[in-house]
Amino acid sequence: MDVRTVRINASKSYDVTIGKGLLSECGGILHSALGVCHAAVVTDSTVEKLYLAEVQKSLAGAGFAVSSFAFPAGERSKNMAVLSDLLEFLAENQLTRTDCVVALGGGVVGDLAGFAAGCYLRGIKYAQIPTTLLAAVDSSVGGKTAIDLRAGKNLAGLFLQPSAVICDTNCMNTLPEGGFACGVAEAIKTGILEGEELFTLLENGRARENIAEIIARCVTFKGKVVEQDEFENGARKTLNLGHTVGHAVEKCSGYSIPHGQAVAIGTAVIARSAASYGCCDAESARRIIKVLEVNGLPTHTDFSAIALADAALHDKKRAGNSITLVMPRRIGECTLETVPIEELLPIIEAGLEG
Repeated sequence: MDVRTVRINASKSYDVTIGKGLLSECGGILHSALGVCHAAVVTDSTVEKLYLAEVQKSLAGAGFAVSSFAFPAGERSKNMAVLSDLLEFLAENQLTRTDCVVALGGGVVGDLAGFAAGCYLRGIKYAQIPTTLLAAVDSSVGGKTAIDLRAGKNLAGLFLQPSAVICDTNCMNTLPEGGFACGVAEAIKTGILEGEELFTLLENGRARENIAEIIARCVTFKGKVVEQDEFENGARKTLNLGHTVGHAVEKCSGYSIPHGQAVAIGTAVIARSAASYGCCDAESARRIIKVLEVNGLPTHTDFSAIALADAALHDKKRAGNSITLVMPRRIGECTLETVPIEELLPIIEAGLEG
């Protein structure tokens, strides 16, 4: 079995294990990371049907006591009501501080389960088993957890590093093309930040052929950033490339546009804007737009600049009367630019053109 392991050295060190067929091995892997305890598996209604039984069997076989909690799939479940239900479930099942939460699913599951683990008993351990490419390349690593509030996305949350991350690349085979493309959007974001080696792997539109390599490169890059700036006071903010406008697109759509598609739009908008302001060289901007399109991702939106700017000003990246944007300069170089909030509208307007 070809298994890759990436070590993340944050405030808590842990391994990200990447390979085929790992769901059936997850009990043994988590036994090594956590010891035997009660594992509460949190998943959604889609993943429940696909993978929950296999994970429960592996955990039970490794000696874990196992319970499970499933909620309706989708971003709309990432709210205070579902969080409350999950916390009540953990209490009803009498989990203690020596027990753990296992997030089995995509980014919504990981965010919600991680937040619950961080709140319950003032914090218990949790592990991530991402089943989407988006979660595998990005959200399962780094310890960000959150839920959405009516005012905006991810406005309530906490930092809690997982004890282990297990990525079974076979899970990517069940993703529909649109869901897979959403994960590629986050990989493209990482490629713009990391440089040519990852970026060129994505330019031919055949990411499925190099999936383990892409995941490993994304995780390695993010791990290095998190090691430098775990709590997002500096360098980690660059990982928000495309997300300010992306989150605004999500909010304006009532979260009907998936996160990956919204990030693709946000990345295209900021690339065009950076080129128009002379911050990004024209060839890099062209390649960014092209790689998104080649991978089946949108690069335009019908929402107005005014609507997007208004939504973005409720984003957590705003600080007082300024907001920090990640501006691409060229492939492998992005900078943080803090701009007055009144400059956001013309920046978005420039990115919507072309």
